[in-house]
Amino acid sequence: MHVLFVCTGNVCRSVIAERLTRAMAAEHGMPDLTAESAGTRALVGFGVEPHAAQTIAGLGADAGEFKARKLKPEMIERADLVLTMSEQIRDEIMKSYPAVAARTFTLLEAHRIAKVSGARTIADIDRARNDLALVGRENIADPVGLSAEKYCEVGDRIAEALVPLLLALHIHEGHSGTDERGRPRLVVLTGGRSEPPPLTTMNRLGRHA
Repeated sequence: MHVLFVCTGNVCRSVIAERLTRAMAAEHGMPDLTAESAGTRALVGFGVEPHAAQTIAGLGADAGEFKARKLKPEMIERADLVLTMSEQIRDEIMKSYPAVAARTFTLLEAHRIAKVSGARTIADIDRARNDLALVGRENIADPVGLSAEKYCEVGDRIAEALVPLLLALHIHEGHSGTDERGRPRLVVLTGGRSEPPPLTTMNRLGRHA
């Protein structure tokens, strides 16, 4: 599964999500889980914002060798799942690229729907979308210009939604949720009509060191 994360500048929120996903894939032997990120008004060529880099490191991931990129059609087309940091960006993508609307969500929206409905595939999350529409905002605020603590809060919010969502989707696709000794090692979303058995939480991913 290839995931595209989209925010505005592509130096904070979307890169935190991208690097956390890559760390998850490396840590737990999931080579088919890949990720990239982009911005609708990207600071093209810039590296990760320093506070965001610290947040990424605190989540057990690597912020190095990164340059911000502007969102392009080919990125959207090759993504199995598009997760945006705001409703406005989600709506812009769905309007401009209707063919990918069924696999485009805000991160918080996808997490909420999967948790409430028990959906474990992207198609199921999309089918439940209209039934579980939320009156309110499902945005992850841009922390640019704020304190390091605010960046940590944003990182935690991303991790708390992203880690269980992606792992639930991954396990549903038929991949093992156990280690080499057969022990459970990945956290899965709770709730929903088809709740899976509880699994243990990940090591550092999703928490600051």
